Amino acid sequence: MTTDKEKSLQAVLDKVVDGKKVFGTSFAVKKDAWTWQGVSGNLTIDRPYFIASTTKLFTTAIILKLREEGKLTLKDKIGEYFDAPILSGLHRYKGKDYSQELTIKHLLSHTSGLPDYFQDKGTSGKSLEDELMAGNDQFWTFEESIERSKKMSPLFVPGAKGKAKYSDANFQLLGKIIETITGKSYADNCQESIIQPLGLKKTYLYQDATDETPKMLYHKNNKLNIPKAMTSFGADGGMVSVSADMLVFIEAFFTGKLFSLGYIQKLQEWNRIFPPMRAGIGIHLFKLPRIFDPTGAIPYFIGHSGLSGALAFYSPKENIYIAGTVNQTAHPGISFRTMISLTQRILKR
Repeated sequence: MTTDKEKSLQAVLDKVVDGKKVFGTSFAVKKDAWTWQGVSGNLTIDRPYFIASTTKLFTTAIILKLREEGKLTLKDKIGEYFDAPILSGLHRYKGKDYSQELTIKHLLSHTSGLPDYFQDKGTSGKSLEDELMAGNDQFWTFEESIERSKKMSPLFVPGAKGKAKYSDANFQLLGKIIETITGKSYADNCQESIIQPLGLKKTYLYQDATDETPKMLYHKNNKLNIPKAMTSFGADGGMVSVSADMLVFIEAFFTGKLFSLGYIQKLQEWNRIFPPMRAGIGIHLFKLPRIFDPTGAIPYFIGHSGLSGALAFYSPKENIYIAGTVNQTAHPGISFRTMISLTQRILKR
């Protein structure tokens, strides 16, 4: 029998789907031992969707596992893992080349100062994101993403105090470091380190542009069919999943099932990126400013989100795990509002 609380949570999802901005939504939540999942609109419980940059949590988890195994340290200079031509000229700031000063920690925490090959404007005056949203689907390789970054200007010296700049290039580099250390593809690393151990049934790296299993994205009120691009993101945004799998994953991430639990506290060095988000080391902090939450009733969350409207977060204060999507690239903020609404109803006495 459906409880009043479950009906209340379903009502949140039903309200979000308006047929104008959001056409389908899927969320799963867990508080203590209680779990709920729901869908509305054109998404179903078992239909995978693109999790976009929430993929970065998979990359973080694999890096931390390799750290635990003694195969890397966060202080490692990334020059140890790349041939000189790849890094040459990657980070040239005010006449000095800092490319060989970049560390794994700089990449994880977005404190490298590197530009974002995806969202920053290229030589054409348009960003890769602009091109994709206009319907110009395209493939790119790791090398092409790095070359694109080299044509843009870094923003600050790596590790500059209090500075952070969100950059997908950081995670392109991390993905390649994982492959170099393990001698296996990023996809195989995800399978062996995360997907198989956790028994995730519908989670995988999107690699085949003819694969129509994941639900197509939306941009505003149009379908956004960009399978070529989705195969190109890899370690910075190429995973597909379902909310139930992502709930299992986000709980495993924060409870020591994937790497040493002792690392979690050390990941929480926060720098401003885009309000109200802060970047930690491989994770993000979402905390509403007091102006929007004067009573402090909404707990802070740690985890990650993606431009597709997907997210996976954990509230340490309330022991709530939440994962889901609104599958809308033009309004990813709606997923955060949905998370807040669901949290308010879960905490309602």
